[in-house]
Formats: sequence, C-alpha cells, structure tokens
Amino acid sequence: MAKILLVEDNEMNRDMLSRRLMRKGFEVIVAVDGAAGVTTAEAELPDLIVMDMSLPILDGWAATKRLKQITATRDIPIIGCSAHAMVGDRERGIEAGCDDYDTKPIEFVRLLGKIEKLLKIKKA
Repeated sequence: MAKILLVEDNEMNRDMLSRRLMRKGFEVIVAVDGAAGVTTAEAELPDLIVMDMSLPILDGWAATKRLKQITATRDIPIIGCSAHAMVGDRERGIEAGCDDYDTKPIEFVRLLGKIEKLLKIKKA
C-alpha cells in the first residue's frame, strides 16, 4: 500500500480527497501548511506527495523547492495542485520541482491516473 502525503489547507478539500484516496487503498497522511508538509515528508517519507500550491506559512512552490533540496525527500514524486489555472502555472510548478501538476477543482479520476503513473515510474 502506497503512502501519500496530502498537503492541503482547505478542510473540505482535504477530507474529500483523503477519503477517496483511502477508498482506493492508499495510506494517507495530511499536513495543513507548507512548513508542516516539509516536516511531515521528512519524518514519514511518503511514496508520493499531493501539494496544494496556495498554502499558509510556506506556500507549495517554496515547500516543493525545499523538498527537492533535501536528500531524503528529493526523489519523492510531487503533484502540485492549484485553483489558479493561469498560463504558466504548470511550468512554474515543474520548475519548482513538481513531477506533475493538476488544477482544482480536482477531477479525481484524472488525479488518480497521475498518481498511479508516478508511482509506477518510482518503482521502476
């Protein structure tokens, strides 16, 4: 069972997504801001991180950059998620270190496909 760290400050989004991921058989751990996301990732070493980009304390862009600089967490795939579907946001997420990027509202089937793809690549 793969362990996913969900870094999301919106309680409704966090609860909905974590329940749906658990129903698919994933172990889900959560963090409610970017700083907690970095700390939790270092402590838990999840198989994958779903990172909201608009977070308090430390935003998702900075948290992703920090995680990619830490030896223990640099190879953990990160999917950046944002309600900001502005031109260039996907590229900005990839530049920050995200392995993939998705927009909100989350289309669960699409996100699940990205999660499964990145977990297969990580195993290979």
